[in-house]
Amino acid sequence: MKIPENIIIPEEKITRYLLVPRIKDDKSKFLAQAGFTQTNPEELLTAIWQLATTHEVVEDITNEYGTFYTIEGNLQGVNGQNLAVITVWLQSKHGSNFRFITLKPKKD
Repeated sequence: MKIPENIIIPEEKITRYLLVPRIKDDKSKFLAQAGFTQTNPEELLTAIWQLATTHEVVEDITNEYGTFYTIEGNLQGVNGQNLAVITVWLQSKHGSNFRFITLKPKKD
């Protein structure tokens, strides 16, 4: 199944979480390998949107918040490098939109 194009990717997930260096669960160094930095958050947003709207979504779990889905694929980097990732999405019980939750490196 494909995810609808009216997905929600909160800007703060990009600018205040994914691209911010952290002591634990740091994703900024991983994303920097493909040229995604705090100076170009819109590029990461676009790459996530492209991945989400062109790959299959797989239902994961359902809980009190709604149904979680994953999308696996490559983020096309600013510098031409691809990053294999798994993105996590939530379709709330109270709405039909898919909301971006996070991404993580795909381990082989």
